[in-house]
Amino acid sequence: MARVCLSLGSNVEPERHLREALRALHERFGAIEVSPVYRSAAVGFEGAPFLNCAAAFECDLDRGTLRAWLRELENRSGRDRSLPRYADRTLDLDIALWCEGDPCETDLAREEFDRAHVLAPLADLAPDLREPFDGETLAARWARLAALLPALERAGRIDFGESDGRSARR
Repeated sequence: MARVCLSLGSNVEPERHLREALRALHERFGAIEVSPVYRSAAVGFEGAPFLNCAAAFECDLDRGTLRAWLRELENRSGRDRSLPRYADRTLDLDIALWCEGDPCETDLAREEFDRAHVLAPLADLAPDLREPFDGETLAARWARLAALLPALERAGRIDFGESDGRSARR
């Protein structure tokens, strides 16, 4: 079974869409760990700020099936795929780390992985995991790049109604 870390983001009713996505992940996969939420400026277009976080869980699906499941979750949130690549999003879900061995793999290009709104939540969630490009720990990579990247605002946590206390409390 793979250990998966997702990058989640939204700038259209972001609290609601992130809460619903986390709830759906919890209902499907059970225990999930969730990073703090960060507020960041839109990248590549003028738009409302995004809220971003990361979530980690054990995945019983193969990678392609998980991608399809995530795409359907985005679709259920009302994501408009006719918009340009850089546009407002009800929900954006990416497999940031797929860990079935060492090193972990990613669906993200290096440029996407190294964005502050992706890297900071991952470093909070799994600081000792190694990123798939150079093998640095996520904590070390974030510490090295944080001053070079656009500023983030830590915005707390998303309460998605988990009743058994299995979300991360870092």
